[in-house]
Formats: sequence, C-alpha cells, structure tokens
Amino acid sequence: NLDAEVDPRFGRCQYFIIADPETMEFEVLENSSAMAGGGAGISTGQMIASKGVTAVLTGNCGPNAYQVLSAAGLQVITGVSGKVRDAVQAYKSGRFQASSQPNVADHFGMGGGAGGGMGMGRGMGRGMGGGMGGGMDMGRGMGMGAGMTPTVSPVPEPSNPEQELEALKAQSQMLAQQLIEIQRRIEQMGKK
Repeated sequence: NLDAEVDPRFGRCQYFIIADPETMEFEVLENSSAMAGGGAGISTGQMIASKGVTAVLTGNCGPNAYQVLSAAGLQVITGVSGKVRDAVQAYKSGRFQASSQPNVADHFGMGGGAGGGMGMGRGMGRGMGGGMGGGMDMGRGMGMGAGMTPTVSPVPEPSNPEQELEALKAQSQMLAQQLIEIQRRIEQMGKK
C-alpha cells in the first residue's frame, strides 16, 4: 500500500504500486522478474515501459534497466526512499530531478530482501512503478508516450585503446543480454 517503504532495488523489488498522484488511487502489481537468475532489470524495465509509464522513481537503477527505460522515453529518477505516499507527494510537488545515468553497477540488487516501490499516473492513464518497497514509477497521463524503441547508447570516449576495448566488450554483452530478453518476450507473447 502507499505506506510501504520504497525498495532501493528497481529490477528486483517484489511489487510495484501504480498510483495516480492527483487522486492517490493505486493498484499493486507483482514483479515477476524479481527472482530471475539474470536480466531482472531488463525484464522489469520492459514490463514497465509496456504499461505506458512515463517516469520511474526508484532507489537505484542499474545500467541495463536504465538503458531500457531511457530508450522507451521514460524519465528515470533515482535516490528515492521513504514511504511510497511521501514519494508520490514529493514527485507531485516537483521535488525530484531526473537522473542522467544509472546510479549503481550491474547486478546491484541481487540477493534477498523484500521489495516494493511505486508508480504514478494522472487523468485517464495510470502509472507503474517499483512498488511496496521497490522503485517508483510515474505513468500514463503525465504526458509522455508509451512503448519501447531499442537504442544503443554511445560508447563514452575512451582515454586509451584498452579502455575502449573494455567499453565495447561491456556494451556488446549488454546488447546480447537484451537480445535474449527480447527474444524470450517475443516467444512468450507468441504463445498467448
């Protein structure tokens, strides 16, 4: 519920709260990727993006989830903590600023712990977020579109060839994992 603590983990929070910041109406959604062996951030990010979310509020967001959310045109806000209700009100009052990059490394949220978070939306739409202790997302009706368009983030300018090689390897691994997750999702959707 809205009195739950925001979980510091986005991809591995146990639940999302979808809340309308104007009316404070909400619904709870279980995160089916919370216990995944790998790729939880990617899967969770894709799920959030598919719900028409326009902003994500969370404690932490790793590079894979951040890339998926950003590619979908979502605003990502990290460093959120405290009660879900308080976070919704802080967002509504404009006290949060969007993050320009992930704030933790890969696999940050692996391990045990209860999760939760929150999402918000306005008007005819609804938002989705890491709920019940997880990240927080703001959703439909807040102005941005839905859907996911995969993009490739530019590789930062390296200071030497070794750094460039490592950056390219890391990006290649991330893209390979995203491709696996996309193919898995296509298969799942084809079975429906």
